[in-house]
Amino acid sequence: MLVRELTDKDYIESLKLSEYAFQYKVPESEIPARLERLRNHKVLGIWDEDILAAKLHIYPLSIFMKDAEWKMGGIAGVATYPEYRRNGYINTLMIDSLEHMRNNDQIVSLLHPFDISFYRKYGWEILNETKKVTIEKMNLRFLEPQQGFIRRFSRETHNEDIEKVYQQYSAQFTGMLKRETYWWKQHVYDKDSQMAVYYQPNKEAMGYMLYHVKDSKMEVQELVALDHEARVGLWNFICQHDSMVGTVTIHLASQDPFPYFLQQPNVKIELHPYFMARVVDAEDCLRRFPFLHENEPLFLHLEDSHAPWNNGSYLLGKGEIKVFKEKAGGQCVHPPKKGIRLNINSLSAILFGYKRPMELYEMGYLKGSKPEIELFEKMVPVLKSSFIDFF
Repeated sequence: MLVRELTDKDYIESLKLSEYAFQYKVPESEIPARLERLRNHKVLGIWDEDILAAKLHIYPLSIFMKDAEWKMGGIAGVATYPEYRRNGYINTLMIDSLEHMRNNDQIVSLLHPFDISFYRKYGWEILNETKKVTIEKMNLRFLEPQQGFIRRFSRETHNEDIEKVYQQYSAQFTGMLKRETYWWKQHVYDKDSQMAVYYQPNKEAMGYMLYHVKDSKMEVQELVALDHEARVGLWNFICQHDSMVGTVTIHLASQDPFPYFLQQPNVKIELHPYFMARVVDAEDCLRRFPFLHENEPLFLHLEDSHAPWNNGSYLLGKGEIKVFKEKAGGQCVHPPKKGIRLNINSLSAILFGYKRPMELYEMGYLKGSKPEIELFEKMVPVLKSSFIDFF
């Protein structure tokens, strides 16, 4: 089963497969722009003679890991025609994509799952959860007035103040996408979106909300605040729409304190898993990760069924990583049997900060002695994962 990367002449077939699999139709006038965007992707495909039977896209992107940037491969557009399903085509593409990402130094990968259990089989694990808050008109109650002011923008008037707020906000988390200006205009705004930015009296932007109002409903697609003043200022701006809307829905990071600070915090809240993440190159990720140094060393014995280059034992200690892997011919320098055994899913959840080592140990996902787990718990800093984009 041969996988090959699509070229310009194949892009129209990729678009046709997406339209069929995801049940949408691209207007004729938008097709050239859609095909042009594919030049920025790596599209892998499997062919049946001259028919593109299955495909997968890899977006070359970067994420913030607090104050660091890691190259990331974003998996999207995974599709096959129904007559080719259950032939192992998607399985082949998923495994092949890992090698492509590794060769391009994309040491981690993110995706939006249609089914979490499906992608877990390939080593991706839940990255974050999103919080959807629904507020009825009667609960649009103003809080204390703030000293700052609101300015509204659109895709056409988008400015760098918004990008600076987002970048400062992203530094609090692991997993947030590094957004270039083109990404804002092509992937963040839609045709109905408006942007409200909260400014302090000195004209420093401290928060924003991306939203639209339609049919007496306001949907806040993003609400980003760098401090509580901005959060309250944006909330009061929402309340200014009380004569226009009957309900407001707000999409937030799960860690956001909203709606605790409202006069009436008893509102409908829905929490859902959102994106998934995977470590592609474990050695590189472990070397970059900001472990808290402990005097006592610790072995991690890692299993990865689909990226064999990750299989091995990693000795963490005193700011160093020593790696023990199988050598050519099947010989291996064996480390001691002591240490923690875990798979790539668990390592991904820990490095992104979605789960703590002790949590996973208590659920049976980490194997080792209790003192070793406690040591690992001390070595891993407390992190918060988040992701608010879509691809």
